[in-house]
Amino acid sequence: MNDKLLLDNILKQSLISPELHAQILNEATASRKPAEEIIYSRRLVDERRLAEVKSQILKIPYRRVEAKDISPKVIQALPQETVETYRVAPLELKDKMLVVGMVDPQDARAQEALRFIAKRNSLSLGVYLITPGDWNLVRRRYSPYQSEIERAVKSLEIKPGETSPFHPVALEEEGTVSEEAPIIKIVASTLEEAVQAGASDIHIEPQKTRLRVRFRVDGLLQELASFPIELHQPIVSRVKILSNLKIDVTRIPQDGRFRTVTFGKDIDFRVSTFPTPVGEKVAIRVLDPTVGLKGVDQLGLIGKTGEMVKESIQRPFGMVLVTGPTGSGKTTTLYALMQILNKVDVNVMSLEDPVEYFIEGVNQSQVRPEIGYTFASGLRQIVRQDPDVILVGEIRDNDTAELAIHAALTGQIVLSTLHTNNAIGVIPRLMDMHVEPFLLPAALNLMVSQRLVRRLCEKCKEPITAAPEVQEIIAGELKKLPGGPDGVQYKPPYKTYRAKGCDVCKNKGVVGRIALFEAFTMTRELEGIINTSPTEGKIYDEARRQGMITLRQDGILKALQGIVSVEDVLRETAES
Repeated sequence: MNDKLLLDNILKQSLISPELHAQILNEATASRKPAEEIIYSRRLVDERRLAEVKSQILKIPYRRVEAKDISPKVIQALPQETVETYRVAPLELKDKMLVVGMVDPQDARAQEALRFIAKRNSLSLGVYLITPGDWNLVRRRYSPYQSEIERAVKSLEIKPGETSPFHPVALEEEGTVSEEAPIIKIVASTLEEAVQAGASDIHIEPQKTRLRVRFRVDGLLQELASFPIELHQPIVSRVKILSNLKIDVTRIPQDGRFRTVTFGKDIDFRVSTFPTPVGEKVAIRVLDPTVGLKGVDQLGLIGKTGEMVKESIQRPFGMVLVTGPTGSGKTTTLYALMQILNKVDVNVMSLEDPVEYFIEGVNQSQVRPEIGYTFASGLRQIVRQDPDVILVGEIRDNDTAELAIHAALTGQIVLSTLHTNNAIGVIPRLMDMHVEPFLLPAALNLMVSQRLVRRLCEKCKEPITAAPEVQEIIAGELKKLPGGPDGVQYKPPYKTYRAKGCDVCKNKGVVGRIALFEAFTMTRELEGIINTSPTEGKIYDEARRQGMITLRQDGILKALQGIVSVEDVLRETAES
């Protein structure tokens, strides 16, 4: 592809500056490297945005690839050698057509190889443009994690018992840290596998006789691999080196993080070590921005509740508080709202513990309580930074609560989280933190609560008639729904959905998670309750008067639409 044509189009899309345009063009000419290669290697433009520009120039459609959704039958349609040599990937096989992705659709040799394979199998050929990162993800399907790890472990020639924590050792012996290539390979492959599997956490756990590795996927832990216990120390040491932790400190917990480019994506890994009698346990949070940063609609914040939230954050000032248990996706929701508010003419600032995802244009800061930099002290400084929007990771104490309230009263939008069981509990919780009740009506805009449930696989889900006892629960909740079309379209006997498992969901029946929400706003009626005798019962009655859709009702509506299973909804929500 012509370098100048590509760069001109990228400039036209405002993805690079004129100065950078000239710099890349000069470098490409001097080094005789394609401009595209320079952009990719230096990560100057997001590769998916770059692919969209290439697609327009080449008149070849761009396709985003979900490698984990490609069935084994499709993977077998192209030999691994062809995939590796020509940077192509099988995407789909249907109606006698083989659909492939190409990193470089203009590669004549790749075109010829694909035509030969299609002709040999009596197939027609469909071509999409894909990114190098997506191609890498598909390529890994040909080298499964287990076989890679087995080769690495075998190459170490471990002698069982030599480094077991229960094996007697001489007092003079000193432990050594292995920096051999197989250990590096094991750690790198584990991290890559976690990203590919969509895992939120990696657990590296020493047991009495083995080292266990587990991934948390869609909220559930599953064992991925088991290593000889002799590999515990070198694997943990490798993770510590990556995250700048002290290798010789093993008796107290440590926290760190590191960032790497995996499959064309900037992935952050947050590391926490924890001492146990058999050695250090390591938990690694996988922060993939393509998974963790979502739009409001993707979260499940739809319908009346979604409109209420969007309207509240467009007000000139006031607080939006999101509640729910640990791991319910509160921070993800705040990030989604922050992205709506993040504009050129708005100063968005955040205090987080820790910063999970870096967002372009947002001034993010991580609190460090060990040096006295807390949410409260950070808020005192933030208000001097001329903010329009302030995100506070969590309101944990009286000082933070009062400062956040005063920031909302003085003209800022304040987004934060609070630990309560539901949206009704926000006001009593703030009053329990000794916030003056008369301040709440003027400061609070919206109270939101949420829970996460597993999303049913679209391919294998099927409708079923709900059991009689479930029919009664559904009928009761739909009857309580506020006036409107939400529940009217569903008539008994009610159909819910189940998923039996397929190749797309790896026979789990679920793919990812979605949130259930409830929300209500500040009104004159609620102000009157707060200023007199604010009990949870009276606040709930006011929320019902506003037409609040509860967590359970939102979940039942999503179950009737086939988004989630009704069993998951009933397990995660309480009766209203």
